[in-house]
Amino acid sequence: MKTLILQEKLKKGLNISERICSKSITLPILNNVLISAEKNFLKLSATDLEIGVNWWSLGKTEKEGEITIPSKLLSGFVNFLPNKKISILAKGSDLYIECENYKTKIKGVSSEEFPIIPQIGKEESVSVKSIEFCKSLSQLADIAVLSTTRPEISGIYFNFQKGLIIAAATDSFRLGEKKISIKGSLEKARSLIIPQKTIKEIINIFGEKQGDLKIYFSPNQIMFECLMPETNHPEIQVVSRLIEGEYPNYQEIIPSKFSTQLIFNKEEFINKIKAASLFSGKVNEVNLKVDAEKNKIEILSQSPDLGDYQSLISAKTKGDNLKVSFNHRFLLDGLLNIKSSDVLLELSGDSGPGVLRPAGDNTYLYVVMPIKST
Repeated sequence: MKTLILQEKLKKGLNISERICSKSITLPILNNVLISAEKNFLKLSATDLEIGVNWWSLGKTEKEGEITIPSKLLSGFVNFLPNKKISILAKGSDLYIECENYKTKIKGVSSEEFPIIPQIGKEESVSVKSIEFCKSLSQLADIAVLSTTRPEISGIYFNFQKGLIIAAATDSFRLGEKKISIKGSLEKARSLIIPQKTIKEIINIFGEKQGDLKIYFSPNQIMFECLMPETNHPEIQVVSRLIEGEYPNYQEIIPSKFSTQLIFNKEEFINKIKAASLFSGKVNEVNLKVDAEKNKIEILSQSPDLGDYQSLISAKTKGDNLKVSFNHRFLLDGLLNIKSSDVLLELSGDSGPGVLRPAGDNTYLYVVMPIKST
């Protein structure tokens, strides 16, 4: 193979593919990136056997072919090169790279040993706005938790409906749900669970990409793809396995009725919860005492070793007075995922779940379980 490509383009592709390369001792080939010189394109591929990525860039191909090279070594070398044209030549299992006054030979491995990244059919697809989609996923990505006993909660649940995705994540103590608009429709509603690691890579890879992100389906895999604006050729494809199993019926824990509703300024509340966290006990407990008549929330915490804390925040209140306790870490996680300046907190007594929402926005909710008093 022989091809020419600009250094900045190759560096960009290696930054993406290197994210997926596995640090495997038992399968060293997974540490490699597959370089393919195609007609008019250079393609990089990487996989850890659960996620696969393909990246393309326009290039001047003189001879088609492919080879696999240690990703970390190649990326490290390319980072030192000036932003000039790079000549890439493969002979046998060696890769020769030239750029201005730099020359190197890197020992590679035959492409025949590289695992196959599954190809997903394009018969059925939907589209989302890439940046908005990734912002939505960022509100859920850190809620899921790796679990060997309950692998289904190790991922993000997606329910594809007409014009809409309902996505959810939980770790059994808290829950996030986000509604995302889509273009296109499927023949029938489709539910699936995508691993948390995949979701985080989707955010990192596509989070700043303008335009549409296409989503394709197969029984056990899902593919996300963006196109090159100038050629309509794929630029990046991420293919991931799906998690098998039935996602818990999380909607059962979202309260339909509330005894108390509060609207308050998010930043002020976050600062006072953070201050209260300095004095919380071993279970990270902070107490909220609602005075509905005075439109106030009292925030309290206490530590036998450190002392105690008390502050007040004004709120628009509706409903009953009550006192409820939460894990401050879980409460803050939910607040930080809300993008509006004002937050709606709905409470169901001192033992029912609390629900956080952006004020005036019904597309996101965060459910947090209280710490029950003993």
